[in-house]
Amino acid sequence: MTGDYLTRIGTLIRTARQHRGWSQAQLGEALGTSQSAVNRIEQGKQNVSLEMIARIGEALDSEIVSLGYSGPMHLRVAGGTRLSGAIDVRSSKNACVAILCASLLTTGRTTIRSVARIEEVYRILEVLTSIGVKSRWINEGRDLELTPPAELDLAAMDVEAARRTRSVLMFLGPLMHRAERFAIPYAGGCDLGTRTVQPHLTALRRFGLEVATTGGAYHASVEPGVPLDRPIVLTERGDTVTENALLAAARHDGVSVIRNASPNYMVQDLCFFLEKLGVKIEGIGTTTLTVHGVPEITCDVDYTPAEDPVEAMSLLAAAVVTSSELTIRRVPIEFLEIELAVLEGMGLDYDRTPEYRAHNGHTRLVDLTVRPSKLTAPIDTIHPMPFPGINIDNVPFFAAIAAAAHGTTMIHDWVYDNRAIYLTELTRLGADVKLLDPHRVLVQGPTRWRAAEMMCPPALRPAVVILLAMLAAQGTSVLRNVYVINRGYEDLAERLNSIGAQIETFRDI
Repeated sequence: MTGDYLTRIGTLIRTARQHRGWSQAQLGEALGTSQSAVNRIEQGKQNVSLEMIARIGEALDSEIVSLGYSGPMHLRVAGGTRLSGAIDVRSSKNACVAILCASLLTTGRTTIRSVARIEEVYRILEVLTSIGVKSRWINEGRDLELTPPAELDLAAMDVEAARRTRSVLMFLGPLMHRAERFAIPYAGGCDLGTRTVQPHLTALRRFGLEVATTGGAYHASVEPGVPLDRPIVLTERGDTVTENALLAAARHDGVSVIRNASPNYMVQDLCFFLEKLGVKIEGIGTTTLTVHGVPEITCDVDYTPAEDPVEAMSLLAAAVVTSSELTIRRVPIEFLEIELAVLEGMGLDYDRTPEYRAHNGHTRLVDLTVRPSKLTAPIDTIHPMPFPGINIDNVPFFAAIAAAAHGTTMIHDWVYDNRAIYLTELTRLGADVKLLDPHRVLVQGPTRWRAAEMMCPPALRPAVVILLAMLAAQGTSVLRNVYVINRGYEDLAERLNSIGAQIETFRDI
């Protein structure tokens, strides 16, 4: 085998091992070999026989490293059944990704509890390990422990993994405190149209970071000790832009004031994590953040991200479109109150428990019980707004809900160039969705859902909306190439099956 093949095989084995939650030593024990041998295999520095690849695939219970194929994953959905029982909302994927990036701020050990085991997290973790950060899944793979090296090897960055996630942009903020010059690849992620990085660069320039975008990479140079003589005003109240500014401010020697900041859920979680690192932050949950930076951070930190409000909305939409009674536990209500108010106005029948705290000690949670309801279309247009408005990522779910309601609903997804277009795919399943322009759709309900076979849209939330509609459609539907869903949801098909769905995962032969 050539070195290139060995490297690719090693990467596949490492990813499968991490997905299983095993250490190199555990895989070595299962194979009857040493941890160092597994390390050499994963580094692409040892020849691997087909028999060994088959043994590794069997040990990891992973088709990715089987002798067969590594083709795309598909879902076969037997729809028309109602959901029932209870399901817990899992930790926020966006918060986990931000905290993974923030782990570069400290030279100590970072332990993240209840980590979202999703492709987006794996991509960032692959980038971290490629530059020298040691990672270890603990407590049966539920928690993740990260230990940084004394010096990061930025030249060894896993470019392929970095290019598959837009979140790699959040390496700019912490890396400017670790190196005077570095480069990261252009960011990828969902296909949502043109999304400029200029707001990131404008904010970080105030901290002394200059970026030249050439040759498929962001080439950064840092001028240390640049004073902040006035507040930083973000030109976009974006989540990742705010997070990047926070990451830069965390180790800036002095006080940084960030205005027009996003107060959204993942930003708040990042703030709570930074406070555990000793960074004092005033104004958490508002649009003005005052950050008291700490030039050197050496402490160990242990943190549990809060639950994901967008996953909670997904489960809520699943109950609505399938006319099910379902209890959704551990819902971060602060970030779903506007959506619930709109749904209540549409006629949603539900109960909620008294509030209690998430494991981070701050985020307010409730349990929701949703019952079958006769919904009517809202009078006003459904459109996103910065927190505390309807969450940008929750807007697509209203397309499926509107299709189940009586009347006509206007949905205006003004943030992204292409995402509203993907919602017209619901017509393949029987919905009446008219595209008015690249940002607006008109949904007429109620819908007599019908089964269909279709490709998964290349954007995360519309892809899940299609899957939820398939749950409501009588007959058998097929959703092909669901990698984008796995980027943002952990074991979604399996978890929906636990509350009554009938979804089969398969690959082409």
